[in-house]
Amino acid sequence: MPDPTPVLEPGRNCWRIETADRAALVVDAADYYRHAKRAMLKARQQIILIGWDFDTRIFLDREEGPGEPTEGVPNELGPFIQWLAEHRPELNIYILKWDVGALKLLGRGTTLLRLARWMWHDRITFKLDGAHPTGASHHQKILVVDDRLAFCGGIDMTADRWDTRAHAPEQPGRRRPTTRRHYDPWHDATMAVDGDAARALGELARERWRVAGGESLRTPNVTEDVWPPELKPHFRDVELGIARTRGGFQDRPEVRENERLFVDLIRSARRFVYAENQYFASRAVAEAIAERLQEPDGPEFVLVNPMSADGWLEEAVMGPARAELMGALEKVDRDRRFRIYTPVNEAGDDIYVHAKIMIVDDRVLRVGSSNMNNRSMGLDSECDVVIDVGVPGNENVGETIEAIRADLLAEHLGAEIGEVRRRLTDTGSLIATVESLRGTGRSLKTFEPPEFSRASEKLAESESLDPERPEDLFEPLTTRKLLRHLPRPA
Repeated sequence: MPDPTPVLEPGRNCWRIETADRAALVVDAADYYRHAKRAMLKARQQIILIGWDFDTRIFLDREEGPGEPTEGVPNELGPFIQWLAEHRPELNIYILKWDVGALKLLGRGTTLLRLARWMWHDRITFKLDGAHPTGASHHQKILVVDDRLAFCGGIDMTADRWDTRAHAPEQPGRRRPTTRRHYDPWHDATMAVDGDAARALGELARERWRVAGGESLRTPNVTEDVWPPELKPHFRDVELGIARTRGGFQDRPEVRENERLFVDLIRSARRFVYAENQYFASRAVAEAIAERLQEPDGPEFVLVNPMSADGWLEEAVMGPARAELMGALEKVDRDRRFRIYTPVNEAGDDIYVHAKIMIVDDRVLRVGSSNMNNRSMGLDSECDVVIDVGVPGNENVGETIEAIRADLLAEHLGAEIGEVRRRLTDTGSLIATVESLRGTGRSLKTFEPPEFSRASEKLAESESLDPERPEDLFEPLTTRKLLRHLPRPA
């Protein structure tokens, strides 16, 4: 039986716990964009879009055909937002984007023209968020519709994100705007919630808007249901925690709820931790894992990562950090209970993992924007949502969390959900289950870090480009931080 003790503690490792009448994990952007479009079409008073990046040229539904409920409505994000404002006379739309990332807009064809049209519209407000410490980024990915529905996770409405769960080779819809060039398979996730949980995320979004320099937004008062009819809820009447990261800025103190939650979840694990994440570069996460690996009967850790980071600079920083942490953990992992895998499709193409999912003992499900790197712990703005079996009212959600974990593993391994469950029952080990199902074609590969230059390793060790706090940016490169409480690799 799962440990009934709750991990969530409001005011410590989460902001608050609220009830979601419905909640659903949405895997990959093809489904998210489609459900988001359907929900926004039902909006009456307020839409808030908060993201690290936006690209007005992306298509929201690539599988739409004649007779669809949205027939006649623009499918491209920019024209779609414009159409909503023109056809919903009481609707106000607010779009918040990280200010440094705005430099990308210069190379995006019609995007600047579309933004200009938005700015001329009195009910579309586009704002760049610069209210963060030096070196920090605004990294939350939140969509709130009338406070009746909210999406919170890792998916941005931008280019190179759309994909289906098949991650098929040469998928026709996986093309960049304008150039029409193919991009690699992309795996991502977000969570849809309604009820009081959606209202809480609406409150968080309006506060972020105000801090970024916007006016105080009114709270919408809408009774109509905006939940997309095609989206089947995984959970009903579930208590849901909301955890944040925020770097200290001006008179606002830092918030490190996500970091505490990572550590608390690792410490609470009895059988296993299953995680999908873009990076493995967090000192705090690695130290917590190292503590558990030294226990004679501690839990297993299965981490699904991309083969390499998205972009040369990210890989130059995150790649050596991952290698350093893996080497340090190997020294204490005497029972081989820690593994990193990378997914590939049928053709052997690497699938980029951008999802931020964590499942502990099939009793806690966490989905959000927080990466397992240092800046997500105390520098950037992040938001995660968490369902914990131990919270009163959630006693019966464990089976659903188990089904989600089995489904995710089945997707990555090209296996049936039933087979994943049978192997886990037979072996009693998550690692043994993965190892027994790995093969050719769609599968998970054991990650082996490549060789990095000593300069890259020293940069990773210093955390200079992946700091935990703003002041870390100005520490000398010779200061070792990444491995401060871990064995140093030979």
